[in-house]
Amino acid sequence: MAEIIGGIGTSHVPTIGMAYDKGKQVDPDWAPLFEGYKPVSSWLAKRQPDVLVYFFNDHVSSFFFDNYPTFNIGVSPSFPVADEGSGARQLPPFRGHPKLAAHIAECLVNDEFDISVFQERALDHGCNSPLSLMWPHTPDWPGCIVPIAINVLQQPTPTALRCYKLGVAVRRAVECFPEKLTVVVVGTGGLSHQVHGERTGFNNTDWDLRFLELIERDPLELTRLRLADYIRLGGAEGAEVVMWLAMRGALSDRVNKIHQNYYLPFTTAMAVAIFEEEAATNEPPSRPYGGNPQLSGVDEIEGTYPFGILTSIRTLRINRFLWKITDPRHRILIREHPDETFKQAGLTDEECRLIRERDWIGMIHYGVNFFVMEKLARIDGISNAVVYASMRGESLEKFLMSRNVPGAR
Repeated sequence: MAEIIGGIGTSHVPTIGMAYDKGKQVDPDWAPLFEGYKPVSSWLAKRQPDVLVYFFNDHVSSFFFDNYPTFNIGVSPSFPVADEGSGARQLPPFRGHPKLAAHIAECLVNDEFDISVFQERALDHGCNSPLSLMWPHTPDWPGCIVPIAINVLQQPTPTALRCYKLGVAVRRAVECFPEKLTVVVVGTGGLSHQVHGERTGFNNTDWDLRFLELIERDPLELTRLRLADYIRLGGAEGAEVVMWLAMRGALSDRVNKIHQNYYLPFTTAMAVAIFEEEAATNEPPSRPYGGNPQLSGVDEIEGTYPFGILTSIRTLRINRFLWKITDPRHRILIREHPDETFKQAGLTDEECRLIRERDWIGMIHYGVNFFVMEKLARIDGISNAVVYASMRGESLEKFLMSRNVPGAR
């Protein structure tokens, strides 16, 4: 089973990454910050986690406000570095862990967290700024990440208690993952700052230090605060520290803060802390692993293929290709230059064959979702009834005669 060995709370200020990229590690203005991350880097090198479960927020880099989920988990094999307006940082792509991410997503939904799933979205400074200080990354990162984005920008945002409960549910999910993995949970954001309005530049060191004390010893007290309390105490943008509560919720009560650093040079109070779990007790997981209980027995239902996250990851190219048929320009290219369009999309030979031959049941068996597949039928000007009949291995006439009202199509 997988095991959580500790947690890290860290600020994710973009200037951290900028200073790192400019080689300011020994600059007197920045040295106190970089010195604070050395013990974190050493601890990670010593403990060598396989995966970091990483709570962060997207700063309108990969998601926009027309579709900005409350909780959103990344399940891809890799994630690019986001371009936030001045070019992407020169870091290698982040390696994901699809199996663990899909497992966590399934467990969260069964714990009644309605989490969204994303693939191949770029990760911005909310993730990459502190990570570049904590983990060596030449030529590649030493482990994988499971990024979980939390909305802290567009109201209504999740409560502090909801974020803490999310962490608790993530712990249950990790503990019942059937493969042996060591996991560190990271919560990012803060500390006190405000970067909009007449209150820009607000900081509150007394609150920051109080928060750092409570997050270790009494996180439940922090869950009782309203968003307005966090804004009053730590600034509007400083309220993002609720993401530390998600990290803390994923840790046990037997955790010790073994390192802390705090530095306030400019507009944002920057902090990093390590929370180490005591020795494992070998207690059984609170939830026995058994896959998604909602689908238990579905494999016994003949001719039925639920579309799951791992299937979605494996077949993303072909499903995306068919989904784009909603774009009139894409439809024209498929009609007039199919082979060239297949090549540009990076489709495999088998995927090209499935589309070229309109192998409807083959597409379903391969993992194509019906609701993108039917868009291909529209290009040919055929009805869904033709597709239904083909999937059943019947003529259209025979399929229609099996309906109560054959002409109702």
